[in-house]
Amino acid sequence: MFWLYILFSEKCKKFYVGYSVDVDARLLRHNSGMVNATKNCRPYIFKAKKTFPSQKEAMQEESRIKNKKSSKYIQWLIEGNW
Repeated sequence: MFWLYILFSEKCKKFYVGYSVDVDARLLRHNSGMVNATKNCRPYIFKAKKTFPSQKEAMQEESRIKNKKSSKYIQWLIEGNW
């Protein structure tokens, strides 16, 4: 099972979308500065997470969300539309 997750940085007011098998361990990596894409905006908190049966499906959904390039769309998902 794979998780797709949405993180939020209060410091930078930015969302980050990713996928992982172990979302709790992945959040620790983000918040410890081990992920280049997120190290400057730490700390992050979970805003949403959803399971997918395969890595392929999680990656497809991640790509779909990222291609929107819209924080308003991500906020809409978080508010229960996902």
